[in-house]
Amino acid sequence: MPMDVEVQVHARTLALRSPDHLRIGPFTVRYNPGWSLKYANYAIPDQDAEPTAEDLDALIAAFRERDRMPRLEYLPGWAPAVEPALLAAGFTVEDRAPVMACAPADLLPPKPVDSLVIAEPVTDAEFDAAALVQHHGYGGTGEPEGGEAAWLREAAGGGGVAALATVDGVPAGAGGCSVPVDGLSELTGLAVAAAFRRRGIGAALCAHLTTTAFELGCRVVWLEPGDADVERIYAGIGYRRVGEKLNISLGPDPAAG
Repeated sequence: MPMDVEVQVHARTLALRSPDHLRIGPFTVRYNPGWSLKYANYAIPDQDAEPTAEDLDALIAAFRERDRMPRLEYLPGWAPAVEPALLAAGFTVEDRAPVMACAPADLLPPKPVDSLVIAEPVTDAEFDAAALVQHHGYGGTGEPEGGEAAWLREAAGGGGVAALATVDGVPAGAGGCSVPVDGLSELTGLAVAAAFRRRGIGAALCAHLTTTAFELGCRVVWLEPGDADVERIYAGIGYRRVGEKLNISLGPDPAAG
């Protein structure tokens, strides 16, 4: 199976295993009731899906009813007929993000960072500190809703990986790898606090998470870099492009005022 297809199967399987997921026509919706972040709520089409207008209406309604932005994340080649149908329904492409993957033989050591310590969070305070770094790193303000910490606990307790990076005892970065499925794990939620960026912490944290996932038996770790600069960081430790993911969404409901 090509790696891009393996990645898509893995993402869909995780969505189907999430406790509050929905099945709407030919779509699986990964819904997080306690976490409104758009990246935590999205749909994935079935392979080769050909949705009808009624399917899309039902999908949009399911998101609206739960106060979430109608949004999909998937590899376009997985279901070629879906993107034209979404565009016709008023959806707008957010971006086409590269998907990168790494196997054990490809991983390269990052440059050392002075005073950096990376460890799995154990206490509630450590999970909360990791969640706060992630929350702010992805544009949030104030305190997290709770979804970040819950995801990290689930990863750490279910065979995945969670990590908190500190510099001189101060929380500086966090991230995790999802529970593996068929030897694949997704590295996600990697964030570095603003005061600690451009020091090599992101690369070191990524390498730590990836190494730990391999030690737990994963054969491939994949991720989606946020931008070209981040992609270069991941490429520097051995990740390579294996595909491109479509992120596409529908704006606010005009009828809602």
